[in-house]
Amino acid sequence: MAQGNTNLPPGFRFYPTDEELVLHFLYRKAALLPCHPDIIPDLDLHRYDPWELNGKALAADNQWYFFSHRTQNRVSENGYWKSLDVDEPVTSGSKKVGTKKSLVFYIGEAPSGTKTNWIMHEYHLLDCGTRTRSSKSRGSSKTVSKNEWVLCRVYETNGGPQVNFCEDGFELSCMDEVFLSLDDLDETSFPN
Repeated sequence: MAQGNTNLPPGFRFYPTDEELVLHFLYRKAALLPCHPDIIPDLDLHRYDPWELNGKALAADNQWYFFSHRTQNRVSENGYWKSLDVDEPVTSGSKKVGTKKSLVFYIGEAPSGTKTNWIMHEYHLLDCGTRTRSSKSRGSSKTVSKNEWVLCRVYETNGGPQVNFCEDGFELSCMDEVFLSLDDLDETSFPN
C-alpha cells in the first residue's frame, strides 16, 4: 500500500502517537470494531525482511505500519528481529493502555547475526484476560483473544556518523567533511 493510497484528505498525513496507535488502531482491530480510515494492512511478519515492506505496509514518513499476529518467533528468510528487552508503557492520561517493545533486525542466523539499522516498535494491548466474540457478520463464532494482534512500526535509522575517508591517519565523519568543505569556500572567488 503506497502512501498515496491512504484515502486521507489532501493536506493530512499519517503521523500517529503511540497512544493513538494502541487505542484507535490496535484496540479496534483486536475488538473487531471498524476503524476509519481502515488503512493499516495485515502482514505476516515472517514473510518479509524490513526492506521489503515498501508497497506492502502503510508507508508514512519513511516508516512502515502493519498489523501482525503476535509471535515469539520473529524470523524472516534473511534474518531475525531481536528484542532490546525494554518494554515501554503506552499511557492514555494516567492509565496504562498498552506496551511498546523495541526490536532490532539482524541479518543471518541467531545468535551470531549482523546488526542492521532497522528498528521495529511492536505495540501490544495490556493482557487483561479479556476475550471478545467475533462478529457473526465475519462468518465466525469463535472467541478471539485481544492479544493475538500486534501493531508494528518499522523504520531505518541513519546509524550515526558515517566514516568516509582518512586524512593524515585520522578518520573523518560526514560532519567533519562538511566543515572542511566550508573552509574550501574561503579560497573560492565568486564572480561579481
